[in-house]
Amino acid sequence: MNDKSSINGLDKKQVAQAYEKYADQFTPKPKYFFNSFKAFVIGGLLCTGSLWLENWFINSIGLSEKSASAYVVILLVMTAQLLTGLGCFDTIGKFAGAGVIVPITGFANSMVAPAIEYKKEGIVLGVGAKLFSLAGPVLVSGITLSMIIGFIYWIIGLL
Repeated sequence: MNDKSSINGLDKKQVAQAYEKYADQFTPKPKYFFNSFKAFVIGGLLCTGSLWLENWFINSIGLSEKSASAYVVILLVMTAQLLTGLGCFDTIGKFAGAGVIVPITGFANSMVAPAIEYKKEGIVLGVGAKLFSLAGPVLVSGITLSMIIGFIYWIIGLL
């Protein structure tokens, strides 16, 4: 059997199955419940801290609720960007999982990380071009979906 479709007497499908079985021995099994619980707790702590900060802005500084909310979002984004730039966000993300990735902090990280990675390419072709490489599809999907939902809402309002 000197044909290219077989390796050591096995066809490509058998080789692929054997490799998959071999690779499964070394692939760590995720702990879904523990990871979900950890993400829930850490995400909850992040939201609780953000709410506490917002209330502090309102009660101590005298900001309006709208202004306090904007400042909290700005602080969350800036903190995530700073931690990404310092190389700490990935470590926190590996520990916290979706608890820190899903909120606005994950969005900030998805913008800064590619920009930092491609800064050697220059300000325009590196940072500028790669800034939205991960966040761009998220923005396009979110804006498109919100337009569709808004259009449906408008049609229902006409009925």
